[in-house]
Amino acid sequence: MHLGGGLPQFTIVGMPATAVRESKERVRAALANSGFEYPAGRITVNLSPADLPKEGCRYDLPIALGIVLASGQRELPAARLHKTEYYGELGLAGELKPIRGILLAAAHAAREGREIVVPTANVREARLASPVVVRGAANLLDVCAGGSEPGDAIAAIGPPPAPIPDLADVRGQAVAKRALIVAAAGGHSVLLVGPPGTGKTMLAQRLPGLLPPLDGGDALDVAAIASVSSRGFEPGEYGRRPFRAPHHTASGGAIIGGGPRVRPGEVSLAHRGVLFLDELPEFNRVVLESLREPLESGVVAISRAAVQVQYPARFQLVAAMNPCPCGYLGDPSGRCRCAPAIVARYRSRISGPLLDRIDIRVTVAALPDDELLDEAATPPSAQSPEAATRVRDARDRQLARAGKLNADLTGAETQAHCKPDRVGRRLITQARTKMTLSARGVHRVMRVARTIADLDGAEAITTAHLAEALQLRRALE
Repeated sequence: MHLGGGLPQFTIVGMPATAVRESKERVRAALANSGFEYPAGRITVNLSPADLPKEGCRYDLPIALGIVLASGQRELPAARLHKTEYYGELGLAGELKPIRGILLAAAHAAREGREIVVPTANVREARLASPVVVRGAANLLDVCAGGSEPGDAIAAIGPPPAPIPDLADVRGQAVAKRALIVAAAGGHSVLLVGPPGTGKTMLAQRLPGLLPPLDGGDALDVAAIASVSSRGFEPGEYGRRPFRAPHHTASGGAIIGGGPRVRPGEVSLAHRGVLFLDELPEFNRVVLESLREPLESGVVAISRAAVQVQYPARFQLVAAMNPCPCGYLGDPSGRCRCAPAIVARYRSRISGPLLDRIDIRVTVAALPDDELLDEAATPPSAQSPEAATRVRDARDRQLARAGKLNADLTGAETQAHCKPDRVGRRLITQARTKMTLSARGVHRVMRVARTIADLDGAEAITTAHLAEALQLRRALE
C-alpha cells in the first residue's frame, strides 16, 4: 500500500480480476460510511506476487484496512499486524459479507501460527480448521477495534442439515440392498440396472447413510474442497459424507474439474463420499472415459498451459441405468419393442474398460404387486443405523488387516489378503470362462468376496462368499 501526492487516483496492480478491480469503489464507500476520511492523492495497492492472478472479493477488507493505517487514522501494534490475516468482502455501508474458501485460509493461518479475522458469517466455518486463531467482525469498525475473541461462541448460521435417508424406506429389493451394504463395507463401486420406477435413485441416496461419519483430516479435506466450490460449504454438514448427483448433460470440466480458472469437479466434490450418475449411458462417452483414471488412483490431475493441479478424488461411484432405451426390456408385460441391435448399441455407450472397473453390478427388478401394495407381505428390511454398524465393524477389520479398504487393495495385496481355497479357485476358473472375466475382474471379485467375509466376521474366504461376489456381478452379462 502506498499513498502519494498528485491527482486523486486509485490503482490496484498484481494481475487483479474484475471483482478485485471493482473493490476500490466498495472500499471508497465503506470508508466514507464508516466515518473514515478518504485520502486525497494517489493510492497504489500492490497484490504480491505480481505474476499470480488474483480473484474474488476477499481483498476488500485488507485494502480498506491498509488505507486506514497508511493514512494514520487508526493504529494497530506492529506485532499484531505481522501475526494476523484479514479476509472479507465489504458492503457499501462498511459491513462485512461472507466469502468462499475461508476454511483453507484458516487452515493455512493455523499452520503458520497466525490469527485470522473474518466476517462473522464465516467464523463457524473457519473455526473448524482452528478454533483458537479465528476472530469474527461484523463491519470495518469492528476490525479496527480488534474483532471478537478467538474463544467467543458464535450462533449457528444457516439451515440445519437434511436428515439422512433410511434404507428401510425402500420397499423390497433385498438383493440391491445387500449389494449396497457390501459396497459400503468395502468401498466398492456399484451399477444398478433396472426399469424406471424400481427405486434405483432411492437406493443410491441411502448409501451415504451406511458409511461412517468423517473425522480428522478426511473431514477437513472434504470441507475444504466444498469451501472453494461455487455452492460453498455449510458448517452444519461438517463430517457428513458428500453425495453428488450431476445431470447427464454435465460437461467434462464439470465432472473432472477445470475451467478458465481451474476448479474442482464433481469427482473431487464427492471425495470420501458418493458420486451418483443416473442414466449412465446418456452421459457423454468422453466424460465417462475420463472417470477411469480417478476410479483407479483416487486423484485427478488437471493440466493447463499455465497451471497444473492435482485434486483428491477418492469417491464411491454409484451408477444407474435402464436395461434398454425404452427401459422395459424383460418386463413380463412385453411392452419393450427394442430390437437386439438397438439394445446392444445402447449398452455399448458404456465401454468395457469402464464397466470392468465397477465391482458390483446388480439388477433392480420391478416389484410384484403383493410386495408393492401389501405392507404385511413385505419382509422386514434392514434399517440404515443397524446396517451402518455392520459396515463400520467390517471396515475396522479391513483397516486393521491392510490399513485400507478392500476396494483400494493393490494386486499384490489382493493376492495376500483375498486368497481363496482350492474349491474357490476352481469356482473362479469356471466363472472366468463363463463370464469372460478379465484379470482385473477376477481381482475385483476376490476383493468383494473378502468384503462379504468381513461382514460375516470370517477370517477366510469361503466358496459361499465367492459365489455371492460373482452373483453381485451378473447384471448386463
